[in-house]
This record gives sequence, C-alpha cells and structure tokens, in this order.
Amino acid sequence: MNKKVNTILFILGATVFNIMITVLSFFLLLVLYAKFFMKILPQGAQAWSFPLIFISSLVISFFVYKVVLGFLMKKVDVEKYFDPIINSRYRQKRGE
Repeated sequence: MNKKVNTILFILGATVFNIMITVLSFFLLLVLYAKFFMKILPQGAQAWSFPLIFISSLVISFFVYKVVLGFLMKKVDVEKYFDPIINSRYRQKRGE
C-alpha cells in the first residue's frame, strides 16, 4: 500500500476508535450516574445531568484519543508511512 491509502485507512480507523471511546465513556458515565447520583440529586439537577454526561464523554474521548495518538506517533515513523493531509506552503517553497 502507498502512503495515501495508509493515511485514509488511518483516518477511518482513528474516527471509528474515537466514536467507540465516546460511546463507551457515555455509557460508563450514564451507569455511574444511575448507580450513585440519580437518587441523591434533586429533580432540577437531574435535568442537567444528561447534557453534562454527554459533554463529559466528549472531553474524556478527546483526552484518550490524544494520549493514544501521541503514543502511536512516538512508536511509528509518521513520515515514512503516512502522506501529509495538508501540504505546508513553506515546505513547498523550500522544495521539501
């Protein structure tokens, strides 16, 4: 496979991974909320719980994705296997 195919497959795989982490963290936070906080919070606070759980799951998935991607970039030579998505004008002028 060439660099462009590797890049497209990596983007698709990373997107699926990010969605899976988001859904998993959403359900985990939802279970924790139902088990521990649902009975002790008043009715007014329960209305804000689902948007808070959703936003929290997005934040958690962002940090997990960032850590995993950082680990992967340290482990794999990115320039060897992947094509740049956006070419820099500076690199094009220098001939790199």
